[in-house]
Amino acid sequence: MERDTLRHEQQTAQDIEVRVGDCRQILPQLPAGMVQCCVTSPPYWGLRDYDHPDQIGCEPSPADYVQTLVEVFRQVRRVLRDDGTLWLNIGDGYARNGGTGLCGPNAKVGNTRKLIQKRNCRVPDCWGLKDRDLMGLPWRVAFALQEDGWILRSHITWIKKAPMPESVRNRPSGATESVFLFAKTPRYYYDNQAVREPSGANLRNYWILGPEPSKTSHPAAFPRELARRCILLGSRRGDWVLDPFSGSGTTGVAARELGRKALLIELNEDYMTQAQQRLQSGIQPELLWL
Repeated sequence: MERDTLRHEQQTAQDIEVRVGDCRQILPQLPAGMVQCCVTSPPYWGLRDYDHPDQIGCEPSPADYVQTLVEVFRQVRRVLRDDGTLWLNIGDGYARNGGTGLCGPNAKVGNTRKLIQKRNCRVPDCWGLKDRDLMGLPWRVAFALQEDGWILRSHITWIKKAPMPESVRNRPSGATESVFLFAKTPRYYYDNQAVREPSGANLRNYWILGPEPSKTSHPAAFPRELARRCILLGSRRGDWVLDPFSGSGTTGVAARELGRKALLIELNEDYMTQAQQRLQSGIQPELLWL
């Protein structure tokens, strides 16, 4: 592989390994079976511009996007231990949501470029999609990964305490996202005692989580409590946790706090710089529980 594939690599701490570059190039270089669990949220299709020519999410169609993620997570499965798990947060979108606006899933925000917004004005030519159709991307990705060899074990509904407002009048406003639990093999590590309901009962498959204070400019950081739960359930102290779409480093912050090691991969150098600053300064946002 060319020398500039990994444009920047360094240790922020003994337990955190940071790599800046395309995960599609970095993952094949990692040893097989080194990671216990993967906790990640890839860029959503056609929603945000992460200011890089090789970014995932700018594919010509959502079908291409699904195939891209299948190829990425095929490599993730290779680097997982046989008893490892994948925790995947992914969002949905609409086929032509009426162009641009100030609110909702296709909102025009500061980091959204014309390339992304243009897709909101036409219906993708796949899956029989029609004007205003909800595309069902989370489940399309989940089924594609299942067909590629993953074992789909659970669908968790993340209920947002403070969702983005939507000025729609012809459907309910969106306030949830999907988190999928995948296993590499039928016998996988899952610590059902690590996170319980307040009553002591087994954790349910809906998590009510709110936003956390953040000084980063990343437009789609997920709550640290979400990463924390996945890491506690899917790994032991000292295990390696992977996030191939690291963003502002939330997975790494949670992993280090819980005594795990973390391997973070991020395409955008500015976001990884922010992640390094969070990791080095020991920023620990307030936890938001059920």
